[in-house]
Order: sequence, then C-alpha cells, then structure tokens
Amino acid sequence: MPSTVIHRYHYDAATHRLRIFFVSGMIYDYKGITKELYEKFKNAFSKGKFLNEEIKGHYAFEKIEGN
Repeated sequence: MPSTVIHRYHYDAATHRLRIFFVSGMIYDYKGITKELYEKFKNAFSKGKFLNEEIKGHYAFEKIEGN
C-alpha cells in the first residue's frame, strides 16, 4: 500500500541505518535497525504505522539537513 507520509526509504545493512524520505521533504536516519526489523518494516501493510509503533521512540535517529 502506498504511504501518505513516507515517500521512499533506503536501508544500509552495513551501518544498520534506515533512511526515511518523508512526503514533506524531511529525511531521517534511524540507527541500529536490524535486517530483521527492516524486513518487517518493508513488508508492513502500513509503513507509517509500523514506523510510529515499532521504530520511533525506540531507536536513535538523526535528521538529515538540506531538506
């Protein structure tokens, strides 16, 4: 299902970072994301809901400047 909040995302297995590109233009890196958690996120029916319930508030993040 296309997300109304998440434009696209990228996972870097080497650094365990999940980069989320939001529809608003903001970009965030979530740190310490395991491959297993990324697979659950990728396969979630609602990626926005999964992000809010399973990642935000549970993992460190960094706002990427420039957007």
